[in-house]
Amino acid sequence: MIKKLAKYVKGYWLSTILSPILVAAEVLCDIVLPILMSDLVDNGLKTGDIDHVIKVGTTMLILVSIALITGVLCGLVNSHAGAGFAYNLRLGLFSKLQSYSFANIDKYSTGSLITRLTTDVGNVQMAFQMIFRVMVRAPLMMISATILAINLSKDLSLIYVIAIPVLGISVFTIMGFAAPLFKKMMKKYDSLNTTVQENLIGIRAVKSFVREANEIKKFDDASTDVMEMSKKAEKIIIWNFPIMLLVMYASTLAIYWFGGRYIAFGQFTEGKLMSFATFTTQILSSMMMIGFISSMASMAKASINRIVEALDEETDINNPENPVLSVENGDISFENVNFAYKKGSKNYVLKNINLDIKSGETIGIFGATGSAKSSLVQLIPRLYDCSTGSVKVGGIDVKDYDLTVLRDAVAFVLQKNLLFSGTVRENLLWGNENATEEEIINACKTASCHDFISSFEKGYDSYIEQGGVNLSGGQKQRICIARALLKNPKIIILDDSTSAVDTQTDAKIRASFAKYLPDTTKIIIAQRISSIENADRIIVLDEGEISAFGTHEELINTSPIYREIYDSQVEGGKA
Repeated sequence: MIKKLAKYVKGYWLSTILSPILVAAEVLCDIVLPILMSDLVDNGLKTGDIDHVIKVGTTMLILVSIALITGVLCGLVNSHAGAGFAYNLRLGLFSKLQSYSFANIDKYSTGSLITRLTTDVGNVQMAFQMIFRVMVRAPLMMISATILAINLSKDLSLIYVIAIPVLGISVFTIMGFAAPLFKKMMKKYDSLNTTVQENLIGIRAVKSFVREANEIKKFDDASTDVMEMSKKAEKIIIWNFPIMLLVMYASTLAIYWFGGRYIAFGQFTEGKLMSFATFTTQILSSMMMIGFISSMASMAKASINRIVEALDEETDINNPENPVLSVENGDISFENVNFAYKKGSKNYVLKNINLDIKSGETIGIFGATGSAKSSLVQLIPRLYDCSTGSVKVGGIDVKDYDLTVLRDAVAFVLQKNLLFSGTVRENLLWGNENATEEEIINACKTASCHDFISSFEKGYDSYIEQGGVNLSGGQKQRICIARALLKNPKIIILDDSTSAVDTQTDAKIRASFAKYLPDTTKIIIAQRISSIENADRIIVLDEGEISAFGTHEELINTSPIYREIYDSQVEGGKA
C-alpha cells in the first residue's frame, strides 16, 4: 500500500526528505541540552564557577535557538510536503474515477466516492505529515535518550525495562481494538454523505412533498450513527493518555526515589539526576507520541485501504492495443447481443439482439418502462460492453476503437439532463470547445433553444446554477441537445430527451434534425409515439427483446404492443 501511495509524493520529494533531516537536527539539540544542564549544575552552580555557568548557559541558549529554527523550518517543509502529497493523491484518485466505466461506478455509492476524495484523503495527509515529523522525532529521541540514560546509570535504567514494555503493549492492544471501529466509522461517513448529497440534489422534491421533517430525521439518524461509532472508537483510544501518564509519573517517582538515595550515598550527583530525569521524560514522551500517532494510524489505515481500493479498481472498458482512430460513418449493427449489468451473470436485460441500421437513418425505440431501451443504446458508445455478441459502428466492433474517438463520434443526450454550474456558453462548449459563435447559434437553432437563450439578460453568457435549477425541464433538454449537436457526430442518441417539451417544439426539433443532419444516424427513444412515428424504422422492445422492427404503418398492422399504445395515446389525445 505504501508503495502505491509513494508515487504521489512526486514533485515534493525535496520537502519530504528535508523534513526528517530537520527533525534529526532538532532532536540532536534536545538531547545535548540535558548533558549541558548536568555540567552546568555539577561544575558551575555547585562550585560557584560563574564563568563556566555563562559559557555553558550561552551554549544552551544557542542550541535552543537552533532547535527553534529547525522546528519552525521542519513545520513549514512538512506542511508543504503534506499538502502537495494530498493534492497529488486527490487528483490521482479523481482521475482514476474519470476512467471508470458505468459498471465500475455502479459498485460505489456517490457518498462513498465523495468521502474517499475528502475525509479519507485528509486523514492520509495528516498521517503523512505526522510520519515524517513525529514518527521520525519520537524513535530518534527515545533511542538517543535511552542510550545516554543507560550511560549515566545502568541501575536506574532498569526502570525502563518495566515502563517501555507496559507502554508498548498498551499502545498496540488499544490500536488493535480501535482499527476495525475506525473502518466501520468511515462507512458510516459514506452513508452520511450520501444522505446529504441526495437531499441537496432533490431539495425541490423534498419541499414540494413537505418532507423536510423526514429528511432531517434521516440526516439525524446517519449523523448519530457516525457519532456512536466514533464514540466507540474514542472510548478505546482515550485509554492511551491516562496509561501513559501513569507510567510516566510512576517512572519519575521511582527515579527520584532511587536517584535521591544514590546521591545520599555519594553514588550520583544532582546534575546527573536532573539529566536522567529529563531523559526519562523525553523517552516516555516519545512513547506517548508514538501512541498518539498509532491511534491516528488506525484511522489513517482504514482511509488508506479505501483509497487504494478505489485506485486498484480495474476499469473493465479500456482501449485496445492498436485502436482504430476514425469512425467512417454512422452504420450500426448488433449481432447476437446479450447484456447483463453484472459481469458473468446470465440474468440478461437484453437478449438475442440483432439489428442493422444504415448511416443517416432515423430510428425510433419504443417500449414499456423497464424494457431496456436505455441499456440498448448505451452499448453503442461503450458506456457498457455487451456480455456476448458484438456491437459495430461504421462496420467495426466498438471494442476496436479508441474510446475518445468512438465517443466523440456518438453524441448522447441522456435521459437525465445534466447541466453544470457556469454560463450557457460554457455548457454548450462541452460539445466542442473550439466551436465558433456561428456554430453555437446554429446548433441552438436546430435544438429550438436559441430564442429563449437570447431572451435572457446576458444571452449566451447567462449563468446556469448547479444542475440547471434556474431553467425549466424543457429548456435544459434543448440546451443538452444543442450541446450534443456541437460534436458534429456520426450518430446522435436522444434517450427520451424531449419528454419535457411540448409536441409542437418536439416536431420542430425533429424537422430540424431531418434537414440539417441528413448523414447523421438519429436514434430517438420516446414514450410518445408522435415523437417517433415519422422515423424511418421503429424498434419495439419488450422485456429486453426486440418484439417488432419496422415503419410506423407496418407496426400498426403487425405489432399488438405498438398498436395498443398507439390507440391509447390517440384516444387520449382526442379526449
